[in-house]
Amino acid sequence: MFLTMLHISFISLFFVLMKNKKKSDKASKGIDSDLVKLGKRMRQLRIKKGYTSFEMFAYDNELPRVLYGNYEKGTGNITYKNLMKVIRSLGVSTTQIFNDEFD
Repeated sequence: MFLTMLHISFISLFFVLMKNKKKSDKASKGIDSDLVKLGKRMRQLRIKKGYTSFEMFAYDNELPRVLYGNYEKGTGNITYKNLMKVIRSLGVSTTQIFNDEFD
């Protein structure tokens, strides 16, 4: 009987945690959508610069390949320092990366 009650309590706790996780996922989507937009813009500018592969772009500009790939996918939370390095590597200004095409 004790094990049954413990099992039911565990299941209840599991569902509460899953419900809270869904709420936190929804709350973070605003930030994620901005990262996705930034990643798409970085990809556009990389291709415009003549790089079909993000890996070659990262290699040629001494950027961490996997990290840069995550930035373009919108899954990597880019720091200011790395953002400025990417912007310089793309050969654009900060206003050019965040122009009307960003929205």
